[in-house]
Amino acid sequence: RWKLNNWDIDLTKERYSMVGGRLVINNPEKSRDAGKYVCVVSNIFGTVRSSEATLSFGCKLVFTSKYDLSYRWLLNEFPVFIALDKRRFVSQTNGNLYIANVEASDKGNYSCFVSSPSITKSVFSKFIPLIPQADRAKVYPADIKVKFKDTYALLGQNVTLECFALGNPVPELRWSKYLEPMPATAEISMSGAVLKIFNIQYEDEGLYECEAENYKGKDKHQARVYVQASPEWVEHINDTEKDIGSDLYWPCVATGKPIPTIRWLKNGVSFRKGELRMQSLTFDDAGMYQCIAENTHGIIYANAELKIVASPPTFELNPMKKKILAAKGGRVIIECKPKAAPKPKFSWSKGTELLVNGSRIRIWDDGSLEIINITKLDEGRYTCFAENNRGKANSTGVLEMTEATKITLAPLNVDVTVGENATMQCIASHDPTLDLTFIWSLNGFVIDFEKEHEHYERNVMIKSNGELLIKNVQLRHAGRYTCTAQTIVDNSSASADLVVRGPPGPPGGIRIEDIRDTSVALTWSRGTDNHSPISKYTIQTKTFLSEEWKDAKTDCPDVIASKQRGKKPNDTNNKFAFIAGTESSCMSQGLLTTSATPNVAPSDVGGGGGSNRELTITWMPLSREYHYGNNFGYIVAFKPFGEKEWRRVTVTNPEIGRYVHKDESMPPSTQYQVKVKAFNNKGDGPFSLTAVIYSAQDAPTEVPTDVSVKVLSSSEMSVSWHHVTDKSVEGYQIRYWAAHDKEVAAQRVQVSNQEYSTKLENLKPNTRYHVDVSAFNSAGYGPPSGTIDVTTRKAPPSQRPRIISSVRSGSRYIITWDHVRAMSNESAVEGYKVLYRPDGQHEGKLFSTGKHTIEVPVPSDGEYVVEVRAHSEGGDG
Repeated sequence: RWKLNNWDIDLTKERYSMVGGRLVINNPEKSRDAGKYVCVVSNIFGTVRSSEATLSFGCKLVFTSKYDLSYRWLLNEFPVFIALDKRRFVSQTNGNLYIANVEASDKGNYSCFVSSPSITKSVFSKFIPLIPQADRAKVYPADIKVKFKDTYALLGQNVTLECFALGNPVPELRWSKYLEPMPATAEISMSGAVLKIFNIQYEDEGLYECEAENYKGKDKHQARVYVQASPEWVEHINDTEKDIGSDLYWPCVATGKPIPTIRWLKNGVSFRKGELRMQSLTFDDAGMYQCIAENTHGIIYANAELKIVASPPTFELNPMKKKILAAKGGRVIIECKPKAAPKPKFSWSKGTELLVNGSRIRIWDDGSLEIINITKLDEGRYTCFAENNRGKANSTGVLEMTEATKITLAPLNVDVTVGENATMQCIASHDPTLDLTFIWSLNGFVIDFEKEHEHYERNVMIKSNGELLIKNVQLRHAGRYTCTAQTIVDNSSASADLVVRGPPGPPGGIRIEDIRDTSVALTWSRGTDNHSPISKYTIQTKTFLSEEWKDAKTDCPDVIASKQRGKKPNDTNNKFAFIAGTESSCMSQGLLTTSATPNVAPSDVGGGGGSNRELTITWMPLSREYHYGNNFGYIVAFKPFGEKEWRRVTVTNPEIGRYVHKDESMPPSTQYQVKVKAFNNKGDGPFSLTAVIYSAQDAPTEVPTDVSVKVLSSSEMSVSWHHVTDKSVEGYQIRYWAAHDKEVAAQRVQVSNQEYSTKLENLKPNTRYHVDVSAFNSAGYGPPSGTIDVTTRKAPPSQRPRIISSVRSGSRYIITWDHVRAMSNESAVEGYKVLYRPDGQHEGKLFSTGKHTIEVPVPSDGEYVVEVRAHSEGGDG
């Protein structure tokens, strides 16, 4: 049905007819039919009203200003229009013609010509004679006659301001914005008399000034531009289903200027104003609701159905699993998710025994049953009972215990050279009724055996054996390898390190010093040794006359130090190259040198960590060629930091690069200075550089405090915490797992001890997660914080914006698209992001808008692509 000015239209009258919902008015008359029309639609579920439409009647009156008018002036006859320039201007505000200073050529008869684009007709005035005076040499200062007024504009509209001055000579016109830069979209035309602001925004509001000046004087005019906006939805209502007896808060927020007011209709009848909150819903609350936002510039509607649902509990759609498996010593969560309204009360039994919350058993608010430290005695039939005021139901499943998965042969640390093969062992025991799979990861990233088949291979022939073969090892394959043995019930992990030795990296920091006639002194810094001591450097040169690199003559054929003197030709420009090597050829041909004391110190001296009350010292053993004699070994020296006395021990095995000192009186995490040197039957070599290490530390005992979780979107959340006071802490571990998953399946993120927060990504939308934080050091993990439960946002809208028009307007394109409506399981649309980029490129300019339209510039070169996506609190669509 239709209403005119809020009165029902009698559709039985002959002058009206309706086809579907379309109203047809025969022979409309202004006196009877002008006004505001509303369409009202009803069915058994409720009633909604359309937005208002205004019917008006147009007509052309002589020199009326009711419609958009265009002014031009004729000179002597039609269609000779006067040309506008710096001296002559026609105001489109009042239609007047202004001539800054009259010339003899201006003599003639003038007529004002008026047209209206909306009526497509035009009129012109009687001709008016203009006779210039004889004395035109008189000069006078600038005098502004066309003055723009305070202007109100709607957001996104185009605004035109006019300013023109009389004067002789013709004044220069300048525009400015008071205390602010001019808008980026502002354009000045008509020889400076017109300022146009395209697609005006809130930041363009302000005081604008026009200044006219010639050498006789200047004049100024100021007026303010106000920017307002029609209502636009920030968050609107969507179809909603609620349980009987529950509460409802229906957010409905709009932006605009002035700020829109909010009112509600229920089934087409005025209901409430402001925000809508309802308690203890009944069937009478069901129906069609409309949220209406309005201000002086417009009105918008959002429609949604409220359904009230009531039903006894039923497990038909989601029965409990008939068979539930749990690992010995592990944890299990048995879900109970009947359909019921209102929300039921839950209880559980094992066999005939009623279960209550205890140290090992907990019944959650959502009905799930949690059992920890599973034993054989926990096996049996478990029944969930659900009951509300409309009925009750139950569902039963059987819990069976499986043997826990354990790594029985863990991978060991492996040390190889580039190009060799390496094997990481991993054998696990598991419940024989379950399938076992092995997952390998390197530095936390799962290895993709299909993509990395050239280097990685698994042993799939032997059951319970997850042995990993790494073929043709490269430097990039070094790191921590983790083997995870996994069944559908639980998993177990163990890790080991792969050290890859390879050719040294390039030297750096090259400096040329002490340039002489035939030689220069060169210094450089060591590059990375890739776990093998650097034995020599090769120095090469080339001149600008040649592209060939040649080995240079040096003080020693095999450069061991990082400072040497090299020979160079006289009077040439030289370039130098340095090659670090791990092999030496210092011996003269045909001679065998006698034994000598070692002259190379062990590298990579370090250590620390290990078990409680231990000091672990490590170094890189020297290769056989640097032993220089028999009875080769190492002398390890160490002392607490700051003490004078060095304690020394001898390690006689030349292949070992590790010594562990045990002392029950040793305090944890204490600084020690350590150094290592080699010896043989001829004597001792030089000590290595002194390294600072720490004795073994205790695992942290403190719990991180003030843990908080902030949901960022449907797939991201940030976690923050306060640090523990223990100085030995190396970092923090954040665990998170979905409420419907087991704790053993928790994902883990580790950050350094410098971090106070981290972001969790790739989460599932609208899902409840458990999160905790613990500190760790080399000795292990501390106790976790209390578990925090959070729920991610609903997913971003899945509907794609549909672009419905692309219209060129001067130097810009106006792009318009349909509003995206979010589904009930999706986040509400907050606005739109528009990417404007050259075709074939990923980067471009990003715009944000709360409207369904945007203006972009016409491309100056090539084709451009416009992409629109909805934005919500759950992320981008």
